[in-house]
Amino acid sequence: MERGGRLLSDYAEDGTVDLKGKPVLKAKTGAWKACSFLLVYEVFERMTYYGISSNLVLYLTRKLHQGTVTASDNVNNWVGTIYITPILGAYVADAHLGRYWTFVISSGIYLLGMCLLTLSVSLPSLKPPECHEMDVTKCKKATTLQLGVFYGALYILAVGGGGTKPNISTIGADQFDDFDPKEKAHKLSFFNWWFSSIFIGTLFSFTVLVYIQDNVGWALGYGIPAIGLAIAFITFLAGTPLYRHRLASGSSFTRIARVIVAAVRKRNVNATIDSTQLHELDVEEYTNKGKFRIESTDTLRYSYLSDSLLIFFCFKNFPFTLLHNNFSSKLC
Repeated sequence: MERGGRLLSDYAEDGTVDLKGKPVLKAKTGAWKACSFLLVYEVFERMTYYGISSNLVLYLTRKLHQGTVTASDNVNNWVGTIYITPILGAYVADAHLGRYWTFVISSGIYLLGMCLLTLSVSLPSLKPPECHEMDVTKCKKATTLQLGVFYGALYILAVGGGGTKPNISTIGADQFDDFDPKEKAHKLSFFNWWFSSIFIGTLFSFTVLVYIQDNVGWALGYGIPAIGLAIAFITFLAGTPLYRHRLASGSSFTRIARVIVAAVRKRNVNATIDSTQLHELDVEEYTNKGKFRIESTDTLRYSYLSDSLLIFFCFKNFPFTLLHNNFSSKLC
C-alpha cells in the first residue's frame, strides 16, 4: 500500500507523527539523528542541576549566613520539590500539551530560573556583605528581598525541571519505532548512551564546577551552568524538524482509577486459564494503533491486588483489558 506516493513501510508504524500531526518518514526523522540533540541536552542539564545541588549547603552557610541545620532543611525541601514536580509535568504532557511542548515551555522556565539564580549570586545588592566570623549566625543575615530572589530562582528551577525530567527520556524513546526491528534494537543502545550522558554531566559538576565555586567564585560557578543550559536549550530546538511525536492521550491517573475500580469489582471472579481470552482486540487492531498486545504471564496472577499493580507496567502505552470467564471490560 502507498501513501502520498510512498510505501506505508516508509513511515513510522508506532503512531508517532510530526508537530502538525502528520505521519513521519523513518528515513528523515527519529533514530540517532534526532537523539544526538537529546544527549547533548542531558549532559548540560545534569551539569546544571548537580552544579547547584552539590554545593548548595555551602552557599547558604557561607554567603547567606544560615546555620547548618537551617541550610540543610532548605536544601532538602528544594530537592524534594525537584522530585515531586515531575508528576505534574508528566500529567500535563500526557493529558494536555504533549511531551514536546511541555518540554519546550519547561526548558524556558528552567533557563529563566538559572539566569535569575546566577544574578542572585553575582550582584552585591542581592546577597549579604562578606563575613569572616567562624560562627556564621553572628554575621549579617540576608534580607527578605535577597532571600526571595534566591529561593524564587531555585523554585522556578524546580518547576522547569518538573516538565523536563519526565519527558526528555520518553521523547528519546519515541524516536525509535518498536515495529522496526533495527530501530527497536537501537533503542536499547540509546538508553546506554543516555545514562552515559548523565554520568558525564554529573562528573563535570562534582569536579570542575565544585572547584570553581570553592576557589574562584560563585558567579562563575553558576554562570557556566547557565551558559551550558542555554546551549542545551538551543540544541534541543535545533533538532525539532527531526523529532517524532506522540499525541496527548489523556490523563494516566484516569487509567489507574479504571484499573483499580475494575479490579475491586471483579475481585471474586476466577481468571480464565486460556490466555487467548485475556485480550479484547485482535493483533491487527493493536498494530493499526501503533500499540502492542500484552501477553499473559504467570508471574502476576489476577487478583484485586495484582490487577492494581499491573497498571504501573502498562497503563501509559498499551490498551489493557481484564477478561474473566469470557466477560470483558475495556479499561484503557
